[in-house]
Amino acid sequence: MTCRFIYRPVVSAAMAVLAFVLLATLPAAPAAAQGVSRDESSLAGRLLVATPGLRDPNFSHTVIYMVSHDEDGAMGIVINRLAAVGPMADLMGAFGIDAPPDAGDIRIFSGGPVQRGVGVILHSADYVLEDSLVVNDEIALTVHTDILAAISRGEGPAEKILAFGYAGWGPGQLEGELAANTWYTVTASSRFVFDKELDTKWQRAVDLRGLDL
Repeated sequence: MTCRFIYRPVVSAAMAVLAFVLLATLPAAPAAAQGVSRDESSLAGRLLVATPGLRDPNFSHTVIYMVSHDEDGAMGIVINRLAAVGPMADLMGAFGIDAPPDAGDIRIFSGGPVQRGVGVILHSADYVLEDSLVVNDEIALTVHTDILAAISRGEGPAEKILAFGYAGWGPGQLEGELAANTWYTVTASSRFVFDKELDTKWQRAVDLRGLDL
């Protein structure tokens, strides 16, 4: 399979294409995302915002949308780290999906340090597939190329973040980091999650602490 999808900048084409090749073979969301907890203690559907003192390069100045959080662990997608940009038509063509040549560019995000080869699509819940993970009334997660085909036809979700990799925590791990004041927690709105002003997103998320979005 030949792919002419050209990325700029940050990540190699081989790495980014691998993400979508694996996405094509995955039947459902990663195991960590199954069975989202709906109890009040769950951070699913909220934002984790790195505190200024977090120096880990994987997470420094990141904003993470939490997809799941329960006694078995937690999973989220970093929403403010752009990894690559390339023509939508080239990406679709790599999977035999027709897309108009003027479809514009598509942005690929670095979703986190866990399983960087796994492609995921965080998107508005106006469009879901049978195996989509619906986080709440506004946002869902899908790991299936059928959603790419829908996007190419103009029938996919209104908003989307295509990413490879995710952030994951084992049982009790995130709770320990929260107790150590590693993260702020912030109420999430779909408008904020999907807005395209990435350079200021972390600071704006920090400024939103204690506010109701």
